[in-house]
Amino acid sequence: MLAVIIAAAFLVVATGFLHYEVLRGLNTRLPQLGMPDRFKLLVVIAAAFVAHALEILLYGIAVYVLIGHFGAGHLAGANDSLFSAALYFSAETYTSLGFGDVTPTGPVRLLAGVEALNGLLLIGWTASFTYISMERFWNAKDSGSTS
Repeated sequence: MLAVIIAAAFLVVATGFLHYEVLRGLNTRLPQLGMPDRFKLLVVIAAAFVAHALEILLYGIAVYVLIGHFGAGHLAGANDSLFSAALYFSAETYTSLGFGDVTPTGPVRLLAGVEALNGLLLIGWTASFTYISMERFWNAKDSGSTS
């Protein structure tokens, strides 16, 4: 159980830092891009998608390691390799899709709860940043502006 708690704390910090750096980088570099403002919003969406995919991957790796090497439970209903099942489980948990055909058992359930809460916060942060970017770059009078 201690390994799960340590992994959960590490992942909250690591994914928060990753997300912060991606959004901060977008905030400082987007105004400098010589492209129409409407395309800058597409860059925001693409970068946020990549950030979320990396965060899901981090959680998936943690589930894989905790189950495969620390014996912190298992994924009931997983018919594929442990890594692909852990990645799928992580994606459904991070996005708050909910448990479907793969469910955690044992101490790794704590990590699942932390991942769902963390994913909800990071997805909300992305939504807020996207809205702010739209306010900043979406100009109805001149949608082709590069400023």
